[in-house]
Parts: sequence; structure tokens; C-alpha cells
Amino acid sequence: MSTENRPPENLWVDKMSIDKATQVMLDNQEKSIWAIQKALPQINIVISKIYEKLKNNSKSRLIFAGAGSSARIGVQDAVELYPTFGWPKNRVGFMIAGGKEAITTSVEGAEDNIFDPHDIADEINLSSNDILIALAASGNTPFTRECLIQSNLKNSLSIAISNNKEGLILKEANHCIVLDTGYEIIAGSTRLKAATAQKICLNILSSMIMTKLGFVKNGLMTHFIPSNQKLKKRKIEVLKQIKKI
Repeated sequence: MSTENRPPENLWVDKMSIDKATQVMLDNQEKSIWAIQKALPQINIVISKIYEKLKNNSKSRLIFAGAGSSARIGVQDAVELYPTFGWPKNRVGFMIAGGKEAITTSVEGAEDNIFDPHDIADEINLSSNDILIALAASGNTPFTRECLIQSNLKNSLSIAISNNKEGLILKEANHCIVLDTGYEIIAGSTRLKAATAQKICLNILSSMIMTKLGFVKNGLMTHFIPSNQKLKKRKIEVLKQIKKI
């Protein structure tokens, strides 16, 4: 698979000076932007599909599924929806290989477990109201694939995001996004540009969905939660600016 391929010998960072190696790593990270650019048509379709479902169903939730780095990126994007846009916490859910413990530590064998998704789906009451966004760099993670299978059994709207165009999860989803980032500069370490591309993709997806739902006006976050003094002042300024326009 492309995300597991070894970099060419002239790009082995362990053979380089720090200055050269960091430049090579940065250049390699730029490919995440190219992958997003190529996937924009797919991303735009997914934004429209999710927006329509959330707009027309007040019970719809965004459920993020994944293992390892992909799961953590999903969690990061999801938990920021409430403070940034005021999106209700009860309209976000998770299907994470290894459970909450896996957010901060590695849970051995969790990504290969194809039984846990059954229990998690029942536990969170996954249904046709929901939208499942499943991420896997390899596109072949057994846990993540099974989450999509459970999603389809529950008639949820299913989205697969894979950094491998041959990923098996792409066969299980209603809509797919391929972020073809290729090999990593440290072979197999998909916490690098594969993860960067996933983060950018989710940023664009969630931000545009929330914008379409009316949580952004004139480029301003109008529904963010003022949880500290800095944000309380910002909220006042935002409201003043909106009234002026």
C-alpha cells in the first residue's frame, strides 16, 4: 500500500544533517496539500451530503470512527465543534478502537478487533439519523472497516476517508474521500503527512458544514462559547461588528 512504501534512498533522513533532514520532511509534508487539492471534488460532495442531513434532522449526530492517529485526529476535530460553533455535545459521538484509553496511549491489538464495533454501535445507539465519518490512513484497518459495516446495517450516512486509494474501507461507505499522500518520509509513520492531510480535510469539512448551518456570519464565529475572559471580550466585539453590518 502507498502509505507503507519505503522512501527512496536519497530521502533517508537518518543519513542527513538536521538542516537537510528537516527541509526534506517539510517538503514531504507539502504533499498533504496536493492530496487535499485533488480530493476537493469529493470533499465538496461530502460537505453537501452531511449538511443536508444535519439541516433536515435535529436528531442527527456526527460520529467519528478510527484507530490510532486517525482516531485521535477525529476526536480533536469533534471536540472543538462545541467551543468553536456551539454545536451541541450530544450531537457528537465516537467509535474508537481501544476506547477512551486509546486517545492518550496505544492499546495493542485494538485496531484488529472486529467485534468491538458491534458493541459500540449498540452502546451509542447508532441509527439512520447519524453520520459516520471513518478515517484510516491505510484504508484497511479492520476495526474501522467494521464500523462502516455496522453503520450501513443501521442505515447511517457513511463517509470513508482513506490515504490509500485501494483501501478496503472505501468499498463500505456511501461516500468516499481519498487523500493519496503516498509514502511517508519515515516509512509507515502515518502520523506524518497522512495525518496532516486528514486534519486539514476534517477542518475543511466541519468548518464548512457549520458555516452552511449558520454558525458563521461575515467570516465571524457567531456561536462560539465564551469560556474565559479573552473569549468573553471577543464575543462582545463579534456581536458589535455584526450589528454594524
